[in-house]
Amino acid sequence: MAPFDLLYPRSVDAALAELRSASPGDVAILAGGTDLLLDIDRERIAPRRVVSLRYLPWKFLEWSGDSLTIGSTLPLRTLESDPLVRQRIPGLWEAVRAVGSVALRHRATLGGNLVRSAPASDLSPILLALDAEVEVVGPRGSRWMPVDGFLSESRRPKLAFGELLRAVRIPEARPSAYRWQRVRPVNDISQVGVAVARSPSTGSYRIAVGDLLPRPVRIRPAEEAVRSRPPTDDEMRSAAALAARLSPFASDRRGTEAYRRLIVEVLVRRALLAIQPPALRGSEP
Repeated sequence: MAPFDLLYPRSVDAALAELRSASPGDVAILAGGTDLLLDIDRERIAPRRVVSLRYLPWKFLEWSGDSLTIGSTLPLRTLESDPLVRQRIPGLWEAVRAVGSVALRHRATLGGNLVRSAPASDLSPILLALDAEVEVVGPRGSRWMPVDGFLSESRRPKLAFGELLRAVRIPEARPSAYRWQRVRPVNDISQVGVAVARSPSTGSYRIAVGDLLPRPVRIRPAEEAVRSRPPTDDEMRSAAALAARLSPFASDRRGTEAYRRLIVEVLVRRALLAIQPPALRGSEP
């Protein structure tokens, strides 16, 4: 491991100043550190300066009516332990629990996960299904943008050099579900992750799929197939089949394209059923 300076700014302005005074390849941002420290140890990156966000006032969880705003450095374990999150946005709670182990979730953060922008992230699909937004702060002030616009490709979000991710906002609590498939539940990253949410205000559905290159995406034709309130079994089967057919998968060492499409079809239908009234759920396929 190459030596580096570890800095602990005590204010947002001080953190932004540290970024402005460095070159892009010479500085790294430390939130939870669950990925960054591995990257440094394995010499994937060699920053001369690591700026920790530990002392910034971004470890918060704030409800305003049906809207939830989450500070970017809040540990995932804190989010997982909040009873209102589990009750009002169950898909988010399920996705957080899918991330690694309890020990890892005590360190990992929502902001760090989003900035890393891994295609197999368990959190990106549910945030897409919830129409979440992110707040970015930088030299020119702050701005909000949809998560759908923030995600680009692995390790390359729409975040300019000198900017930091401050918060994630979910505009409304939604019936939602996250379903995933992997070989070993704790040790492996997902081969497929599927998120489904229904907006109480509009009745519309969102269906997002992860483990796609270069990034997780919503499958809009599948969303449009679910029209009835509540949807019929034929509509849910049609949506699941469309999601499986239209997800741009590729084969790799964690699974073949054909296998992933099969799993998507099963998981989309399971997630759709999970957010229906109890009388309509029956047993998950």
